[in-house]
Formats: sequence, structure tokens, C-alpha cells
Amino acid sequence: MTITIDQFRGLELRVGTVKQAEPHPNADRLLVLHVDLGTEERQVVAGIRAHYDPAALVGRQVVVVANLEPAKLRGVESQGMVLAAADGERVVLLRPDDAVAAGTVVR
Repeated sequence: MTITIDQFRGLELRVGTVKQAEPHPNADRLLVLHVDLGTEERQVVAGIRAHYDPAALVGRQVVVVANLEPAKLRGVESQGMVLAAADGERVVLLRPDDAVAAGTVVR
């Protein structure tokens, strides 16, 4: 499926800085991240628990889909989505090459 440039422009991709990360209380594969997006902090649930130690994520920058409709994942609200690449069993979070201000728009 292809999308138009206008549909792509409808995505709000922003760089966020992980302030806190902990295992999801009701799911073995999920982490709950608290991400600083510059003007606000969001809670994002991500299926990366098998690939990342929560403590190692604190301070790390990630790319977030910031205008995704909130959803409850196993009872915990997620207010966005972190982007990752999957290469077979390996999952790698997307991030900028160099540090940028939290909330920087990705385009």
C-alpha cells in the first residue's frame, strides 16, 4: 500500500528523550516509557522488553509518533509509539545520529 505525501505529512514524528522506563506490570514483552517531548511528557508502551534493559534506555533519544490515538495495552495507556527497525529477531530503536532538543520534529 502506498500513501500520498499529504498522508505522510499527517504523521507527527518527534524526537523524545526517555526519562523513565520500567517493565509493564501485566505483560512480559512490554516496557512502559516516560518520554519528554519538549513541551510535555508522554507515557508510551513498547514491545521491546526482550531487547532492552529499562535502565539502559533512560536518557536515550527515540523517535515517537506523537499524534497516534492513545490506546490501552494490557491495562496501561500508551500515548504514542516509538519507532524501531526489526531485523529478524533483532529490534533496534530509531534515534538521531546526534542529540537534538526534545520535541524536535522529524521530517
